[in-house]
Amino acid sequence: MSTISPLANIHTLGEFGDYEDKNENNLLKISENKDLLIVQIFQYKNSTVSFDSIDIDGLKLKNEPLTVISNNETRVLWNGPKNWLLVSRKKDLINIISEKFSDKDFAITDLSNSRAIIEIEGHFVKEVLKKGCPFNFNILKKNNSINSIFNGIAFTVDMIDDNPNKVRLFTLRSFGESLYHSVTDSCLEFGYKAL
Repeated sequence: MSTISPLANIHTLGEFGDYEDKNENNLLKISENKDLLIVQIFQYKNSTVSFDSIDIDGLKLKNEPLTVISNNETRVLWNGPKNWLLVSRKKDLINIISEKFSDKDFAITDLSNSRAIIEIEGHFVKEVLKKGCPFNFNILKKNNSINSIFNGIAFTVDMIDDNPNKVRLFTLRSFGESLYHSVTDSCLEFGYKAL
């Protein structure tokens, strides 16, 4: 059985906004990122187990605000104290995570089908995000993540790269279309290509 992507009804390929007479390399690029494993890992307050020794796809969890640890296939975003969001192309990691984390110490929740993911790349990414979010994006660097709001919609920002800027925006599936409209409206001024 296949799943229908959260943005299947609205993500239309093409160029939009102020794209005419601009070099294609200067346009923002927007895409829907789908078929990723998304797992929330939360350590219970009364747990005394050290998570420092637990390895997931070669990555060790860090309990530092804004921190993202990553390799080519997997990213682990700090989501709050002793709370992480794992995002990976390796769908079988869910089995490894379930084995490594005791249900007496950790809550493991597969969020893969409950999130919409919008990826934006280009020089004006931070300017787009500043239009709808109160966070100071000037301080956001590669391998940082934040939880905030964009025009009243709760979302998570994962800064994948900063040369050029590339981010993934995560929101609840039910808010995916609203976030997509808000973000693409903010992109019109710079021109964007939907991939």
